[in-house]
Amino acid sequence: MHDLETRELRYFVAVAEELHFGRAAERLGIAQPPLSRAIRQLEHRLGVQLLDRDRRGVALTDAGRVLLHEARLALAAVAAAARRTRRAGDPRRPLVLVTKAGASHELLQRLLGAVEAETPVEVLLCEVGEQAGLLRDGSADVALMHRPFDDLAGFDTEDLLTEGQVAILPAAHPLAARDQLTFAEARDVPGLPIARWPQLDGSYPDGPGPEVRTQSKLAQLVALGRTLLVIPASSRAWQWPEHVAVPVVDAPDVTTVLAWQPGTRSQAVASLVRTAAAALRP
Repeated sequence: MHDLETRELRYFVAVAEELHFGRAAERLGIAQPPLSRAIRQLEHRLGVQLLDRDRRGVALTDAGRVLLHEARLALAAVAAAARRTRRAGDPRRPLVLVTKAGASHELLQRLLGAVEAETPVEVLLCEVGEQAGLLRDGSADVALMHRPFDDLAGFDTEDLLTEGQVAILPAAHPLAARDQLTFAEARDVPGLPIARWPQLDGSYPDGPGPEVRTQSKLAQLVALGRTLLVIPASSRAWQWPEHVAVPVVDAPDVTTVLAWQPGTRSQAVASLVRTAAAALRP
């Protein structure tokens, strides 16, 4: 059997997502007849039916659903390879380090101070849970991430800092005067439900608290007395004057790690990891 071509995969993904040959052809910028022929030829070469076609429309078969999943992964990998290759071909480009906005601010400053004399670094700020995708798709070379919250699957990592967590509360709330809290106390504050971050699969845990993804939304909700959150102690650098941070004594520790794609040949990445580990590791 011949290898699959990226053109065929793009064609199939368009049809599988639109479930309509006309809309898929328009999306691809081609005529419908050659698109239909390409899909029939793909089915013939694979020896399976990928789509059910009838007067009511188009539907994916079991084999089609499998190919849709695999094709998306393959096309994403090809796009990531192209990005990394283009960047590697420019010796003047800085390394791109992605980190969640507001997280590990002090550590980030120390890291940049340690490495930038040898390795220019561009900082890419993102929202909660976006680092892994930006690292996988080639938009970033390295990432600051947090175990156990972030998706570290498949990455090489270097531990930089392990720390406790704090509750960020409205300054006017009675609990803001406490020296410390337990996690149970932070979780069960009447009228002040704990904010819910997206999980690794993108869904939100059950609970009464608001669903949050951006730091700005979260900061304002805390200041308005609508929610609280529990975060690594170093992430409180972004807190507003209307916020107070109270240590949560029994919350699980959080480890900030430097992550990168395994098997990288980049000497700049290797140098950054070595320098950061020597400068920041306890």
